[in-house]
Amino acid sequence: MKIAIMIIIAYLLGSIPSGVWIGKLFFHEDIRLKGSGNIGTTNTFRVLGKKAGIAVLLIDILKGTLAASQPYLFGMSHVNPLVIGLFASLGHTCSIFDHFHGGKAVATSAGILLAYNPLLFLMASTFFVSTLLLTSMASAASIIGITLTTIVALFLQDWILAIIAGILSIVVIWRHRSNISRIFNGTESMVSFGLGNYLRHKKNS
Repeated sequence: MKIAIMIIIAYLLGSIPSGVWIGKLFFHEDIRLKGSGNIGTTNTFRVLGKKAGIAVLLIDILKGTLAASQPYLFGMSHVNPLVIGLFASLGHTCSIFDHFHGGKAVATSAGILLAYNPLLFLMASTFFVSTLLLTSMASAASIIGITLTTIVALFLQDWILAIIAGILSIVVIWRHRSNISRIFNGTESMVSFGLGNYLRHKKNS
């Protein structure tokens, strides 16, 4: 019964559409109607600016961390937090508060990893930031970050993490399928910093 309750709480936490709510409450904007239409961090930065983007990033990470921390909080340490946390990512991608639409589950998945293993969270964050600085593409950083984390889990023989990370890798890649097409076409949006952005501007100048 407790496990079922934790799963429901995890799903509801993950379902919180922070980008939509912050946009409507503080900016009177619906980010689903602007930019890429995504409710996550990247589009929030693009549409609403740095402060809103940082807020959405932190909230989405926190959703995953709180969801995955439930076994510790409820004294059920025999339950793997990754299994519970997975339902937060499900909620983020299929939100009950957003007509079962949602984001791409990158920040929420990172939050789950933070609750499970902070050192692996730092490693995954390093993968993400390094790729972002090289490519200037949040989509590429997300895909490579989660994929490398799965490989690390296999190397460490942490089979539950490998399975959960593998599932999330599939979800992230699927949710980024249009981005992948644009990457290969050379038309993917870039952030305003990094090597990729510099090279694109140099090429077009």
